[in-house]
Amino acid sequence: MKLWLNCHIATMQHGQYSIIEDAALITDAELIHWIGKRSDVLQASFSEQIDLQGAWLTPGLIDCHTHSVFGGNRSIEFEQRLQGVSYAEIAKNGGGIASTVRATREATEAELFQSAYKRIQNLQREGVTAIEIKSGYGLDLANERKMLKVIRQLGEALPMTVRSTCLAAHALPPEFKNASDDYIDYICSEMLPQLHAENLVDAVDAFCEHLAFSPQQVERVFQTAQALNLPVKLHAEQLSALGGSSLAAKYHALSADHLEYMTEDDVKAMAASDTVAVLLPGAFYLLRETQYPPVESLIQHRVKIALSTDLNPGTSPAQSLRLMMNMGSTLFRLTPEQTLAAVTIHAAQALGLQQMHGSLEAGKFANFVAWDIQHPSEITYWLGGDLNQKVIYKGQQVQI
Repeated sequence: MKLWLNCHIATMQHGQYSIIEDAALITDAELIHWIGKRSDVLQASFSEQIDLQGAWLTPGLIDCHTHSVFGGNRSIEFEQRLQGVSYAEIAKNGGGIASTVRATREATEAELFQSAYKRIQNLQREGVTAIEIKSGYGLDLANERKMLKVIRQLGEALPMTVRSTCLAAHALPPEFKNASDDYIDYICSEMLPQLHAENLVDAVDAFCEHLAFSPQQVERVFQTAQALNLPVKLHAEQLSALGGSSLAAKYHALSADHLEYMTEDDVKAMAASDTVAVLLPGAFYLLRETQYPPVESLIQHRVKIALSTDLNPGTSPAQSLRLMMNMGSTLFRLTPEQTLAAVTIHAAQALGLQQMHGSLEAGKFANFVAWDIQHPSEITYWLGGDLNQKVIYKGQQVQI
């Protein structure tokens, strides 16, 4: 067992700082064995004692909504939009998500792995020890399989927990132009059953929006996932109010994400189902949205709020979860304590990982970050900068 001492700890139990000052932590292999005041440590023989030099410990950060695996990027389109070219014009000329689908289909597994690995390392440096990665840029069986295999490979190669989500119902592929019901049939009858049988899928997601798939079509995907015993998540209410978050709650989804246009009834439905609200300030910022998610209502009804990068090539090329925490405060008026809960214990619940991740407690994985700060609020306060001394994953320091 290892003794980690000379530190202060924000355990983040119950979504609060739950501070222990002048603390110590004992790890046994990959698990936390004990946590408490340094003065309460019993005399024992430890294999190693690590002096943390007054650092603050928090749980490892969790990025619970990303599209980290993709081919190419859309920086040229970003510049075009700033020069006044509309998204519709860009899409008409083959841009938008269609361009990412082409680039992803053309890329090899090795190319997708290498580009995603570099992006995720940037998140690791900030203290991310668990991440969710979605497919959704393949949009046929072969290329969705390719993406999901790369996600599994990243999980094997990186010292972090990687969850794989099948987002085949992300957009309509060119092969199914004007035939969205047929594409949903294809997802439900062929793609999901085969990908699940190959152990490539941890959860199923869909994009419920007027420019993607209707609630009725999404429900068919959810029913297939349910039959396969796979949990569901949903992109909902980003651009319009379609009741997607209530649909997610009906199926006890792990999370509903974006949520700018959700209604009071949606909030109540999510509260009743304990579905986590994942807010994505990067996309809100980049798209210059003016419709804010109903944060006060979510808090009033005690819906758990998570934050994530939404790392993707089109609407949120964000490689900093700490920046999203700051945006969560400056744009959405969350407190630093709420933003830290949003990327630890609540993000863990959004992935179904809360039993072993997201807070510092005996019996959970020893995933934590030692921060060179004077108070946990600084993690949200500082824009950039290298604040962490050490990132620990399952009891071992991560070398990045």
